[in-house]
Amino acid sequence: MKEQLMKMLVEREREMIEIRRYLHEHPELSFQEEETAAYIADFYKGKDVDVVTNVGNGYGIVVTIKGGKPGKTVALRADFDALPIKEELDVPFKSKNEGVMHACGHDAHTAYLLVLADCLIQLKDEIHGTVKIIHQHAEEVPPGGAKSIVEEGYLDDVDAIFGIHVLPMAPAGTVGYHSGYSFNGRAYFKLKLQASGGHGSSPHKANDAIVAGAYFVTAVQTIVSRRVNPLNAGVVTIGSFDGKGSFNVIKDSIEIEGDIRYSNNETKEVINKEIHRIVKGIEVQFGVTCELTYEPDYPPLYNDPELTSFVADTLKQVEDQDIKEVAEFPKMAPSDDFAYYLEMVPGTYFYIGCTPKGVTEPYFNHHPKFDIDEDAILVAAKAVGYVVSRYLNNEGEES
Repeated sequence: MKEQLMKMLVEREREMIEIRRYLHEHPELSFQEEETAAYIADFYKGKDVDVVTNVGNGYGIVVTIKGGKPGKTVALRADFDALPIKEELDVPFKSKNEGVMHACGHDAHTAYLLVLADCLIQLKDEIHGTVKIIHQHAEEVPPGGAKSIVEEGYLDDVDAIFGIHVLPMAPAGTVGYHSGYSFNGRAYFKLKLQASGGHGSSPHKANDAIVAGAYFVTAVQTIVSRRVNPLNAGVVTIGSFDGKGSFNVIKDSIEIEGDIRYSNNETKEVINKEIHRIVKGIEVQFGVTCELTYEPDYPPLYNDPELTSFVADTLKQVEDQDIKEVAEFPKMAPSDDFAYYLEMVPGTYFYIGCTPKGVTEPYFNHHPKFDIDEDAILVAAKAVGYVVSRYLNNEGEES
């Protein structure tokens, strides 16, 4: 089966590129991907496969490919939402949706998985087990789509899950992996601070919300430097301090919003505890009232060490001219809601190099000039195809 699958993927490389370009031209924001979901669902029409639409809290789609022989169940996921970014890339397939862009590579993710899934459908009589294809909406915006798909039970019968992300950290042909905690978790907070206003000439008759808020901004910086284990990563970012008023008026209230990142669950709990503690202290110290909204969203992404090793070993063993290097990548600072799947079942999220040819300093994901080497799409399809073939064949005959 493996040789047939690779031959089919090579023959359909152009189709993958065309799908990616179509999706790139027609990006849609998280939870608004109605047309993209319809395009994906239409791709499966007439195929001998089970398709469920409107999965989760949005436009998710789950396709179940039941193999002709008994075996395990493996899930594959690709996200399909875009970002609120005005595209600055000058390409013939530039976004036609003003202010919205596939600046993270989800168009490439969807393109490779559609064609890989179709090839697996055609070969399903040779498959030992079941393959679940998860086309996921809303990866970019909390609460995301993954958590709701897990909650609806679509992973209850899954033995392992795999996913990829294109990253311009290496040229096309490079596959990266990282075991254990690999992406940061994150949380959002908003602090509404109520004091009592007054005239700038008489501070003793007022209670200055800006002074209390400024102290909060300074105090939370000590969480990472003095409370978090220095061997762990943590970030507390103040992204908004809304205290605008008149120059001679003491503000009675302000709002502060921030972003928190943590490399593991231990650091997550430390930051959560310390922010709440600091807020309580400010209420006492400054005599103000605080309303804190604290919302942990995506958990830290933990790649199962055994399955990560399985992926790396599988791809290092293949002799394929399109997969030129398999290398360990560093831990990443961003977050991804694929982490919710990995909390439910073992799996791994690995990386596909996509640095455009001839570029030494590529624009990273989420940049308005983000671009990929489209050779990476076939590499993604092949890499995941090899992994699925070997994983399912552990339950049956060699392919």
